[in-house]
Amino acid sequence: MTPVDLSRSVVCALRRAVEDGELPVGVVVPERVVVERSRPGGVGDYASPVAFGVAKGAAVAPRAVAEVLAPRLAGLAGIERVEITGAGFLNFVLAESSVGEVVRGIRARGASYGFAPGAGETPGARETPGADAFLDVPLGALRERVVHAAVQRIVRSQGVEGGGVAAARIAPVAKRDGDVRARYGVDGAAWAMLCVPGHETPVFPAWLLVQDESSEFFRVRYAHSRARALTRNAEQLGFQSEPGEVPGAGALLGALRDHPLVLEAAAHHRAPERLVRQLVVLADALLDFQYHVLPQGDEKPSAAHRARLALAEAAGTVLAGGLALLGIDAPDHYL
Repeated sequence: MTPVDLSRSVVCALRRAVEDGELPVGVVVPERVVVERSRPGGVGDYASPVAFGVAKGAAVAPRAVAEVLAPRLAGLAGIERVEITGAGFLNFVLAESSVGEVVRGIRARGASYGFAPGAGETPGARETPGADAFLDVPLGALRERVVHAAVQRIVRSQGVEGGGVAAARIAPVAKRDGDVRARYGVDGAAWAMLCVPGHETPVFPAWLLVQDESSEFFRVRYAHSRARALTRNAEQLGFQSEPGEVPGAGALLGALRDHPLVLEAAAHHRAPERLVRQLVVLADALLDFQYHVLPQGDEKPSAAHRARLALAEAAGTVLAGGLALLGIDAPDHYL
């Protein structure tokens, strides 16, 4: 079960509890429930404060709402245990999904991994223009156009059409920064415009032009190209990827598992900067992992190498999909 599946399961449990009379008829069932990673020292894998919001409009205690929801959720496939803490926080321990299951899921969805069911393929440049489509846009309107286009792509990935940045002011590029497209390139400029909330004035740091791992913009695109290069290197060594178990891949696996939840939250909050941060986390995990993929020295390709390659390829696929949602190119060859 992915975090997004968990969020939807909580909404369904709420709806059924109201229908069955376990919660007052006046309870308003939200379309979306916040589910987030448990904080250090917390219980389980994920937590939700949903009971507090429901209780506020139902004249019941949050813990009473949580006590109705917990047994309904504990019996679902993919949830190992549900615990209630404090005044009504729901805490979830998910059944461990194997690396192979995660990789096969990404292979099945491709760059659309994390999209809502029925949302279709990656809504890239075919439907909403990418960064290079804004070469002739006046500088004063550039940031608004770039942010709106990214938000539309992200919102569509969650099955919602026509999602703009309703009533939100988008801070323009400061006049002192001049023509950022000419100085940093369209993709570099777009990255800087998207990596901070829309109401904040974007900053264009010198590392946008740096071609090494001190630049997060470089790291994300480089990590994607490294995944592609690993596939080519493996072919030269005579083996291909095959999903399987990969011990010690916790950081990379965790980033892949969290990706659907980050996409859903980015769409809900109309916040492409959340996706930007997620791609940096995923890229850094892949760059650390890459050194364990190919055989070393006299090693022969084994099932372990095939499984590691499959995981690296899956991460590259997710990076490509995320960059497409931002309207930024994902090169197969970088340096």
